[in-house]
Order: sequence, then C-alpha cells, then structure tokens
Amino acid sequence: MQDEAAGRSGEDFYTGSEAGARMVEEAGEERRADGNEERGAAVESAGAQQELAQLRGEKDQLLDRLARLQAEFDNARKREAKERTDAREYTIGNTVEPFLGVMDNFQLALKAQGSADQLRTGVELILKQMEEALKGLQVVAVETVGTQFDPRVHEALGSIETAEFPDHQVLEEIRRGYKIREKLLRPALVRIASNPAQVSA
Repeated sequence: MQDEAAGRSGEDFYTGSEAGARMVEEAGEERRADGNEERGAAVESAGAQQELAQLRGEKDQLLDRLARLQAEFDNARKREAKERTDAREYTIGNTVEPFLGVMDNFQLALKAQGSADQLRTGVELILKQMEEALKGLQVVAVETVGTQFDPRVHEALGSIETAEFPDHQVLEEIRRGYKIREKLLRPALVRIASNPAQVSA
C-alpha cells in the first residue's frame, strides 16, 4: 500500500512539474507576443509621424509657391498698368505736339498790328499749318464740292435747284468733314444740286 501511494505521489509530482513548465512556456510566449505587438505599434507610429512630417513639408512648399505666384501676379498687374499709362501719355504727346506750333502762331496773330487782309493771310497760313498737322496723324478732309453726294461721308442740309449741275452733286460745303485713314470721324455738312430735268427724266 505504501509503495502504491509513493508511486502515485511521484507521478503527481512529475505531472505537476510538466504542467508548471507548460504554464511558464505559455507565459513566455504571451510576453513575446506582447513585445512584438508593442514593437509593431512603435514602427507604425514612427511611420505615421514621418508621413505627417512629409505632408507638412509639402504644405509649406505649396504655400510658399502660392505666395510667390501672388507676388508675381501683383507685379505683372502693376507693370501692365504702368505700360498702359505710358503708352497713353506717349500717344497724347505725339498727338498734341504738332498743334503747339499752331497755338503759338495764333497767339502771335492776336498780338500783331496790321490790316484785315494781313490778318486774313496770317489765319490762312495757320489753317494750312493745322491741316499739315492733321495729315501727320493720318487725318484728312472729306472731299465735298464737285463730288457726287455720298451718304456715307456727307450729310445734306439742303439743296439748290439748278439745271447747270448734275442732280445730287455737292455744290457747297458748310462744315468740313474728316476721316482718319478710312474711318469717318465726322461727316461733311453740304448742300447738293437738285436738277429737275434729270429727276423728271
């Protein structure tokens, strides 16, 4: 009996030892698994931080580029405005300059002492000078007297009945018309012939 009890006691001892070893081994595996999970989480966290830092860097670069583009746009707009102003002033200067001499001559004519004929001659010279200045700007007078009435460049203020001239021929210029190249600036005011013989025919 004692021998059997001793045998069972020995078996229980070995069985308990094996169970304890398994428990120790399982606990070690759990610790290793926990360690692996912690290392994996640390790696993921480091990767996320690196990606975040990269995104912040890209954002800063985009903001810097946007600021430069805005500055370039503002500079281009200011430069365009200045160039437009300079071009306008240049055009005005070139347009006005030829007429300064005309104004000078008018002032001299007003100060001059002379007869009516001399004054008339001086005004005619000034008028010729002004016409030359207009020609320099490609501004020319519309042809009137002796030409056929053209509603595109003439405006009739009346007619003169006559059998001597063709019907609708311009006989009198009341106000001179002008055009710049082929563009009409203002029509010429005229009186035209009214020939009853040609109208009835």
